Amino acid sequence: MAMSSILNSDDIKKALDAFAVAGSFDHKKFFEMVGLRAKSADEVKKVFATLDADNSGYIEEEELKFVLKGFAKDGRDLTDKETKDFLTAADKDGDGKIGIDEFTTLVKE
Repeated sequence: MAMSSILNSDDIKKALDAFAVAGSFDHKKFFEMVGLRAKSADEVKKVFATLDADNSGYIEEEELKFVLKGFAKDGRDLTDKETKDFLTAADKDGDGKIGIDEFTTLVKE
């Protein structure tokens, strides 16, 4: 499923442009800018499913590195530090991956 079926394409582009520089990614600002924080729980679950590339029910660290590409093909890869910081912020149970409930909580923070 394309993110543009859930989120506004212009909002996605603006958010990706805002965080185009390596080391600048801030998940809270990004989710706000793409309009994800204002979406329903169902829509957030659809975004999660799109980012869960291997359909494991979790977003693992390797998938997280490519999270911006999940929003648009021309999104950049997150740096290792950005990936670790993002994972640390979301992984409340310490299992090294992000489940749907953790993702939903992170989006709504």
